[in-house]
Amino acid sequence: MVKICCIGAGYVGGPTMAVIALKCPNIHVAVVDISVARINAWNSDTLPIYEPGLDEVVKKCRGKNLSFSNDVEKHVSEADIVFVSVNTPTKTQGLGAGKAADLTYWESAARMIADVAKSNKIVVEKSTVPVKTAEAIEKILTHNSKGINFQILSNPEFLAEGTAISDLFNPDRVLIGGRETPEGKKAIETLRDVYAHWVPLDRIICTNLWSAELSKLAANAFLAQRISSVNSMSALCEATGADVSQVSHAVGKDTRIGPKFLNASVGFGGSCFQKDILNLVYICECNGLPEVANYWKQVIKVNDYQKTRFVNRIVSSMFNTVSGKKIAVLGFAFKKDTGDTRETPAIDVCIGLIGDKAKLSIYDPQVHQDQIQRDLSMKKFDWDHPVHLQPMSPTSVTDVTVVCDAYTATKDAHGLCILTEWDEFTKLDYQKIFDNMQKPAFVFDGRNVVDVEKLRKIGFIVYSIGKPLDDWLKDMPAVV
Repeated sequence: MVKICCIGAGYVGGPTMAVIALKCPNIHVAVVDISVARINAWNSDTLPIYEPGLDEVVKKCRGKNLSFSNDVEKHVSEADIVFVSVNTPTKTQGLGAGKAADLTYWESAARMIADVAKSNKIVVEKSTVPVKTAEAIEKILTHNSKGINFQILSNPEFLAEGTAISDLFNPDRVLIGGRETPEGKKAIETLRDVYAHWVPLDRIICTNLWSAELSKLAANAFLAQRISSVNSMSALCEATGADVSQVSHAVGKDTRIGPKFLNASVGFGGSCFQKDILNLVYICECNGLPEVANYWKQVIKVNDYQKTRFVNRIVSSMFNTVSGKKIAVLGFAFKKDTGDTRETPAIDVCIGLIGDKAKLSIYDPQVHQDQIQRDLSMKKFDWDHPVHLQPMSPTSVTDVTVVCDAYTATKDAHGLCILTEWDEFTKLDYQKIFDNMQKPAFVFDGRNVVDVEKLRKIGFIVYSIGKPLDDWLKDMPAVV
């Protein structure tokens, strides 16, 4: 039986390995992690991440050909193929701070693989890594090989949170990069044969290592660029009276452009977009391409501008102060159908409102109080380190309460902000919410999920990203 081991039991490693186990019953898959709590959760009835369909896949395979373990060295030693899916946070100090990826965890994983290996192995990059990481890992492995042959492959993930399982079942493409040597080509074929159990061969793309690594960064940069593009249009729509939903619909009908990732919002989030663009910027700068670096920097700047603009709309609308006012925040995850809060726009919006002394009441159906408090008190980029290396007891934010439903969050509030597009927020009884809020009652829709005209008829003053402005807001500045 072929044995696969994945180092890292997070958002990528867990679901990917579970689907491989499901689709390849003749392969034994072990997911390993040094976090005891995380592995215990994978072995329990309450998985450590929320992803539609994941529970069913794990429960079908766990105890058969899928296992979760803290015995990292044992499973790495026994594996034929080792996936490495460890954190690659943005560096916070030293060379490239604020842009370059920190490969500390990747390097320690590579050294451990070299230490415990007793047979030839294929080592697969599954984390998002800078271009040429494979070359660095290859050097570590070959200089510590003790006569063992290691082949390095790049197999970047292209999962969207909230649809990760369906993305794995039916991927647009699987990308495998390797060395263009006989051994490298054989390693590519070995991994291709794993995916070929369920993915059509014409969707499995084989490239050189550098193309595979760069394709991942490029894909995320292009997607984030589309969001920043439509968000830049949303500001212009508000200034001119155009409706960004109508504009994006018209633009998306062009088959050369297409409709996806053209929804205006308070900004993009998630673990990859900002990190990967910063990484791309750093690589461009290191290769003497400042103009290219500046181009991609602007995608991040527009995203930051959108969040700042949203906070300023809230403050200026509410008589230029939210000090002491209760603001309900509906949604904290970076998008619906996930509990992930990494780089969620909600963090910056909440911190901006707290900076003006607002009292926040937050509700999200999948994000727990502890996580929200951690996110609002941690330094930037701390979230991307393994949990055991994050601050153990971050200072709690006293102006924030986390509640269990939207009606509690909005009771006696002066305004409510919608920061995640959870389906349930479209179905709320807004008349009931209006009756229980302070007047004038404000709605700030950062995801364009509410029926603006219906809410205005109820009596709300409504601001919806990129939509024609409420008369109340027309003479108020978007940026203070």
